[in-house]
Amino acid sequence: MSQEHVEVLAGGGRLELRADCRRCFALCCVAPAFSASADFAIDKAAGHACPNLASDFRCGVHDTLRQRGFPGCTVYDCFGAGQKVSQVTFGGHDWRRAPSTAKRMFEVFAIMRHLHELLWYLDEALTLEPARSIHGELRLAFDRTERLTHDDPGTLVELDVAAHRRDVNALLLRTSELVRAGVRRGKKDRRGADLIGADLKGADLRGANLRGAYLIGADLTGADLRVADLIGADLRDANLSGADLTGSIFLIQSQLHSAKGDGGTKLPPSLTHPAHW
Repeated sequence: MSQEHVEVLAGGGRLELRADCRRCFALCCVAPAFSASADFAIDKAAGHACPNLASDFRCGVHDTLRQRGFPGCTVYDCFGAGQKVSQVTFGGHDWRRAPSTAKRMFEVFAIMRHLHELLWYLDEALTLEPARSIHGELRLAFDRTERLTHDDPGTLVELDVAAHRRDVNALLLRTSELVRAGVRRGKKDRRGADLIGADLKGADLRGANLRGAYLIGADLTGADLRVADLIGADLRDANLSGADLTGSIFLIQSQLHSAKGDGGTKLPPSLTHPAHW
C-alpha cells in the first residue's frame, strides 16, 4: 500500500471520501466544462483551466466565489476523487509538469468521481440499522467499488460506470425502502417529481421518496423531512429555514450549500450548516 493511500473503512470511515484540495491538482477547476449562468460567471471548455486558477493549483478568488458569480464552484464535491486521481492513480505527477498525462487524467477524474460518490452513499447505507438485512450485499458492493478505484488509468476509462451505478443504485433503493418502511405509509412517491418553486411550507414529508426530485426554489420552511430519501434531489435555492432533516438519508453537504436555511434548520449529525446561511 502506498503512503498516499489510506483504506476507506466501510460503515463510517469517510476520511478519504472527503475532498482534500491540498493533495489535488485542481482537477475540478480544469476537467469539467461550465457555461455562463446563475452558477458560473463565464464559459469554460472542458480540459481548460479556469482563469481564476493560480500556479499553485489554488483558486485565486476562493473567498469571494459567490460574490463574483461562481456559486456553482462552492457546491461542487468530488468526494475525494481529486486527490485519489492525483496522488494514487497518477502517483503525484501533475498535468502541468507532465502535460502528456493531462487528457487521460481528466478522463479518469470523471470516472473516479462517480465511483467515490457511490462509495459515499454505500458507506452511509452501512451505518443504517434498519437496512442490516442487506448489509452483506452493501459491503460487497462497497468493496467491489473501492477495488475499481485502484485500477490503472486505461482500465478506468473503459469501465462501464453507468452499468455499475445502476447496480449500486438498486441496492441503495432497497436500503431506502427498508429505512423508510416505518414512516412512509400513505406518503406519495415523489421520485423525480417537478417541485420547482413549490409551496411546501410546513409539509409533512416524513419518510418521503424525494430521490432526484426538482426542488429548485421550493419553499420548505418548517417542513418535516425526517427520514426522507434525498439522494440526487436538486435543492438549489430551496428554503430550508426551520426544516427538520433529522435522520434524512443520502443527503450530502453540497446539497445544503446550494440551498438556503437558518440556525433553526435541523440536520443529520454528519452535516453542518453552510456559512452563507
